[in-house]
Amino acid sequence: MQTPDGLSITGELGERYEEVLTPRALDLIVRLHRELGGRRLELLEARRHRMEDLANGGTLDFLPETAHIREDDSWQVAPPAPGLVDRRVEITGPTDKKMTINALNSGAKAWLADHEDANTPQWTSVVGGQLNLLDAINRTIDFTAEGGKTYALKPDEELATIIVRPRGWHLPEKHILVDGEATSGSLVDFALYLATAGLRQIEKGQGPYFYLPKMESHLEARLWNDAFILAQDFLGLPRGTIRATVLIETYPAAFEMEEILYELREHSAGLNAGRWDYMFSVIKSFRTRGKDFLLPDRNSVTMTVPFMRAYTELLVRTCHKRGAHAIGGMAAFIPSRDEAVNEVAFAKVRDDKTREANDGFDGSWVAHPGMVELCKEVFTSVLGDRPNQIENKREDVHVTAAQLLDVAATPGEVTEAGLRNNISVGIQYLKAWLGGLGAVAIFNLMEDAATAEISRSQVWQWLHNDVTLADTGHRVTRELVERIADEEIAKLPGDPADYEEARQTFLEVAVADEYADFLTLPAYQRMS
Repeated sequence: MQTPDGLSITGELGERYEEVLTPRALDLIVRLHRELGGRRLELLEARRHRMEDLANGGTLDFLPETAHIREDDSWQVAPPAPGLVDRRVEITGPTDKKMTINALNSGAKAWLADHEDANTPQWTSVVGGQLNLLDAINRTIDFTAEGGKTYALKPDEELATIIVRPRGWHLPEKHILVDGEATSGSLVDFALYLATAGLRQIEKGQGPYFYLPKMESHLEARLWNDAFILAQDFLGLPRGTIRATVLIETYPAAFEMEEILYELREHSAGLNAGRWDYMFSVIKSFRTRGKDFLLPDRNSVTMTVPFMRAYTELLVRTCHKRGAHAIGGMAAFIPSRDEAVNEVAFAKVRDDKTREANDGFDGSWVAHPGMVELCKEVFTSVLGDRPNQIENKREDVHVTAAQLLDVAATPGEVTEAGLRNNISVGIQYLKAWLGGLGAVAIFNLMEDAATAEISRSQVWQWLHNDVTLADTGHRVTRELVERIADEEIAKLPGDPADYEEARQTFLEVAVADEYADFLTLPAYQRMS
């Protein structure tokens, strides 16, 4: 395989890899790395400085230096692109063959093809997922399961619009080096898709669409916008061909929603309420600040608690003020063979989606094809024949910084059951992640890296803030966490030794003196 000067590939080259690792795609990676790589590292350093400031007593607020952007009522984002006008139900999932086919066939309006939280950065997944997307757009993808069941795209029905989620700015790609340096996982995923399957998507009458995760500031959005401009110019595409929906899933980003839309305005497709990562970011940002930012058991933190309610209502108002879509959060439930479990879970999902639709969201997420019709039904009951409700400006909403920060008003307790659930989910997820699976069914929920991050972060926060469990009276200590880890592993199928690497990885980020920014970073070092 020919590679541009300065680029080297350390990963093994498998069958058909040259269809994704094309000269044009690799050349684009080199250009992106050389022009934007330094800024990416500077912005990651700025994140660290902000976290240090919060640990030392600082706070978050709307930025005074960008008030003119928020106060200027004249600007709007670009009108919705083809395939992104009606987004009442979107399905999410990794880009393996089975999920690719099932998601596109699901009846959802769009599919978040996930190269981030529901995927792993194994080299085979990085390139193999891109091949699956290329085959899907070319309608040549098929899959046969071990039992002989075959999967193929429906021939005569409208398929979901593909929206690719690349990795976050913090994640490197160690299998592609430029000038001897690891590249950005974000820019690699973006370039490989855009220069191959994305161009085919344009030929099909849509465009290369993206979900942008984990951003913490409008300056990070500006970096993405510059990447879009560079790539479009390189490929000879009109500016605005690329569209991106930003996940507002970090605490700092909630205070910069309008600025993020402004930076991406000719490429913007709206914002999404990434609820699970948002809770993780709340813990992460104020993890050392004691009871005022101490969250109870994660399953008791609903979307109706004050600080979450403020966040979602502000998101809808912000989006609709600027002519953008507001997309709701994930329904992670997986239909079960137990009808009693289904009855309770479906009722909760219906209530959640009803709240979102009535609050003005234009659509929402599900993790399983079995939930698509429920979500579609709920949103259709509000939208009717309209493709969205952007005209619902929610001018009744006035959210303050204090309301976004009001974590202390969250009801609930920290219990041993919650601690056990966090430890078990974290270890089970990491075992699967290290083995190459990024989306895992655990306790009837589809868990991904976001929920694993919440799990380990809560354990760290409870441990380092000397929390006492409400139901047992025990204080959370390292010894208690390690004992519960062993007890929970003993309940799982298989040899406990099979979980040892996952156990060590979990404890490395859950009980260490220093808090790791992302569990996937040390885990990635364990992955070949």
